[in-house]
Amino acid sequence: MKKNLLLVVLFIVALVLAACSSGESASAPKNTDGSSNEKTISNKTFTYASTSDAVGLSPILMNDSPSANVTEQVYEQLFQRNVETMEFEPKLAESYETPDENTWVIKLKEGIKFHDGTPFNAEAVKYTFDKLRDPATAAPRASLLEPVDTINVLDEYTVEIKTKYPYGAFLASLSHTNAAIVSPTADQKQDLMKEPVGTGPFKFVSWTPGDQIVLEANEEYWDGAPELKKVVYKVVPEISTAISMLQTGEVQFIDNLPTEQIKRIESLDNVNIDKIDGSPVYYLAFNHLREINQDPEFREAVAAAMDRDAFVSKLNGLGVRSDSVIGPKVFGYDSSADKAGTVYDLEKAKSLVAKNGYGNKPIKLLTANRSNFVLMAEIVQAQLTEAGFNVQIESMEWATFLDSARAGDYDLTFLSWSNVTGDGSELLYPNFHSDNVGSSNRAQYSNPEFDKLVVQSRTTIDQDERKVLLDKANKMMIEENAVVVMYHGIVTAALDKTYTGLELDPNGKWYLKNITGK
Repeated sequence: MKKNLLLVVLFIVALVLAACSSGESASAPKNTDGSSNEKTISNKTFTYASTSDAVGLSPILMNDSPSANVTEQVYEQLFQRNVETMEFEPKLAESYETPDENTWVIKLKEGIKFHDGTPFNAEAVKYTFDKLRDPATAAPRASLLEPVDTINVLDEYTVEIKTKYPYGAFLASLSHTNAAIVSPTADQKQDLMKEPVGTGPFKFVSWTPGDQIVLEANEEYWDGAPELKKVVYKVVPEISTAISMLQTGEVQFIDNLPTEQIKRIESLDNVNIDKIDGSPVYYLAFNHLREINQDPEFREAVAAAMDRDAFVSKLNGLGVRSDSVIGPKVFGYDSSADKAGTVYDLEKAKSLVAKNGYGNKPIKLLTANRSNFVLMAEIVQAQLTEAGFNVQIESMEWATFLDSARAGDYDLTFLSWSNVTGDGSELLYPNFHSDNVGSSNRAQYSNPEFDKLVVQSRTTIDQDERKVLLDKANKMMIEENAVVVMYHGIVTAALDKTYTGLELDPNGKWYLKNITGK
């Protein structure tokens, strides 16, 4: 009897084991450690390829696109611009009010923490903004808060900002990449240029200069953890190599698609391409501290020698031709400025060169070693040479180029501005107002009449009046050939079809928080 009972028990155990075995075989196969071989978005690495490494990862101290592409995922601002309506909305802020035209009282969201576990609060906002505007910091975008007079903490989650004058572009400034809020504790403990600490959906893990930056999901993010768990910013200096990596699946995302490779990228079966009209502007800048560049006829000769229509035709639809410094996606734009510049006239350029002997001395044309910058340099060099100029190109990697341009170590150069705020005052003031010569005004441009118009555009909250003032300042630059606009950008991105949810902004910024896998 006991023997029969034992047989029954063994039979039942065998059935149970068989059922368990059957159930397990229907799911993903297991590794020896029990983990699944099936790759889901939660354990995949999402890789973005950049031709340039970041310069630094503190929003207070950096001022370049490769760096901003990282910091925009790690840090957050008080306000953000809605990419659909182009209106400014609260981000880390909860709400705001203006008791008078020089006072802004901003209520902050509660319960948010920085990645180091310290609280986001009014003290953190005051600390960040005070450091950004402190002359000792030498922040490249200190101009964002130039109008600020005082910053007061009213309570843990309320900050009061008083300006020296009415500031029409204040919300735009507070939405800027460089106005992101940093952890005071982390900033005093470590170098945020190398180890960033913000409140954003992704946290910093590591940076191997020249190779890659690694981020991971902030699982305690106040607006819900991102689905992507690991993000790698891979430095791939050759764009053709990056495209090949995109094709093979080693890379999932690239942006700023090069015009000469666009047809190749469009042919890839595993990729979706986004193109939207953008706010970035690309222009030839004169170093206005050089005596030759202060000659109006020299600048006119250079502008007349440049066939910008011919250049834009080589962009394969990724550029918009306009003479206007303020582009169609930027507040203050007026279409009458599109054709207000010096027209292409090779014979006139030749005549001015011969008359003034402009070809007798070599001209240093500085360019970054990025594809579109190199293309601009090569085409413009050929056009200026045809007019009789003696132009020599000097190409530099991105960080070195920025330093050289800021120092004014060039005769002519190509510059760009993403117009992150989407506001014309915050285009003209940092780039061309004499206050910023030697910092963000890399053209070293100084014109008292222009300065006055720009200041007026910033010191009124009447938006219609601001448009008129900005149009006047814009056309003044165009008529003087202070710069020569090459084109306004089309913002582009190529994303592996496995993923959706990339948020692309007309200013060229993008956000990874809402990316999901199929």
